[in-house]
Amino acid sequence: MARRCELTGKGVLYGNNVSHANNKTKRRFLPNLLNVTLLSDALGQSVRLRVSANALRSVEHRGGLDAFLKKAHDEELSPRARLIKKQVAAKQAEAASA
Repeated sequence: MARRCELTGKGVLYGNNVSHANNKTKRRFLPNLLNVTLLSDALGQSVRLRVSANALRSVEHRGGLDAFLKKAHDEELSPRARLIKKQVAAKQAEAASA
């Protein structure tokens, strides 16, 4: 499983450990990924995603998963998140027309 957030696309960064003697060795900065279950109001069901703590804060700030997906760009979403975004958009369009 890739170490990448399904909502924001945040992944592993690379850099150096720098000692007091200024020796540099390669290291990896891993994102803080969490397995969470988010509720989709439009679909009426819960969705399990692997997201970063930063993305979880963004979802809460924007008012839930549906609002976050509506504003998110498709390039940064995982294929599963893109599918959920399409389903949510279809449900909201169906509710608006009815």
